[in-house]
Amino acid sequence: MSSLAAVKPSTFKDLGIHPDLVRVLDAQGITTPFPIQEATLPDAIAGHDILGRGQTGSGKTLAFGLALLNNIYGKKAKPHQPLALVLAPTRELAQQIDEVLRPLARAIGQDSVVIAGGMPYGKQVNALKKATSILVATPGRLIDLLEKNEVRFDALQITVLDEADQMADMGFLPVVKQILNQTKKGGQRMLFSATLDRGVDGLVRQYLSEPK
Repeated sequence: MSSLAAVKPSTFKDLGIHPDLVRVLDAQGITTPFPIQEATLPDAIAGHDILGRGQTGSGKTLAFGLALLNNIYGKKAKPHQPLALVLAPTRELAQQIDEVLRPLARAIGQDSVVIAGGMPYGKQVNALKKATSILVATPGRLIDLLEKNEVRFDALQITVLDEADQMADMGFLPVVKQILNQTKKGGQRMLFSATLDRGVDGLVRQYLSEPK
């Protein structure tokens, strides 16, 4: 018999995820973290800025989503003042992220809303009035709502940029910077991208503080 004990895979509980969230993951049959989740979750839960390189399908939505939810656990949003923001390049991706986050958010008494063009404006404004804690947004619609004072970042604690390289390809970086300039200094920021080309490295240098 080998003297080397088998290495036991990490669980979400091992990584520091709140039991209420672990229960929802278990119910969905999600029990073993992906490598990007193992690599980033402990540092993200500790409040560090995170720079994650990962392709679509690598599990990064749960990597930033679980950390985000863990870190706003027990906190309450005010009308028009979300606690967390996820920026995505397209409405389709924003909707996919929201589908992953929403059941987990509701398990801990939080809620999320998609803020994107091509969707009913009134419904998004109403969600903001109801003190929705998590915005999953595309840059264009979000900047529009910021300019109308329907969104304020006074209480924002966590900002996530997903698919940052795709945002650069689509010409969104100036708007993304405009949005990030309105978020609080000292808030947690997480950036996920398949590459660091086309200005993404500049975003990292400008907006992330000693990222893990």
